[in-house]
Amino acid sequence: MAFKIDENLHPELMPLAWMVGTWRGTGRGEYPTIQPFTFEQEVVFNHDGRNFLNYYSRTWILDDEGKVVKAGASETGFWRPKENKTLEVILAHSTGISEGWVGVHDGPKIQLAMDQGYSAPSAKIVTAGSRLYGLVEGELFFAYDMAAEGQTLQAHIWSTLERQSEQ
Repeated sequence: MAFKIDENLHPELMPLAWMVGTWRGTGRGEYPTIQPFTFEQEVVFNHDGRNFLNYYSRTWILDDEGKVVKAGASETGFWRPKENKTLEVILAHSTGISEGWVGVHDGPKIQLAMDQGYSAPSAKIVTAGSRLYGLVEGELFFAYDMAAEGQTLQAHIWSTLERQSEQ
C-alpha cells in the first residue's frame, strides 16, 4: 500500500515518515525459557506534530490453526530522531519492563541496541537487546534479539506486518 506524508509531520520526522500508520501481521517467537509460539501483532506509529513518533504494539498468541487463544504482550513508547541519523527510543512493556534504546536509521532500515533497562520486582530481567525494523517489499519487518533470565543475546521474536492505514 502506498502512503502519503502528512503535511503536519514535524520536519525532523521525515526520515521516519515511511513508518507512520497502522501495521498488522504475524510472527514467531522462541527462547530457551519458553515454548515456541506464533503471534498476531498490530503496530501503530503516529504523531501529534511534535518531533517524536508515538508507538504502540500489541500481540495475540495464536494456536496451530492461526486462531487467537489469548492476549500477548504489549508495549508503548516514543521514537525520537536526533542528529546524524541517531534514534532514541523509550519503551514500556505490559510485562513490567521499561527500556531505553539507541540506534541509527538509514532510509527504511533501523537498528537499535538496548541502552538501559528497568524491570519491576516481578518482571524478568532483560540484560541486553537488539532490534531491527525495515521496509521489505512494502511490509514492515521486525526482529528482536534478547538476553534475559541468564541467557545470552539470541533471537526471540520476528514478524512481518502489512500496512493497514495511515495515521
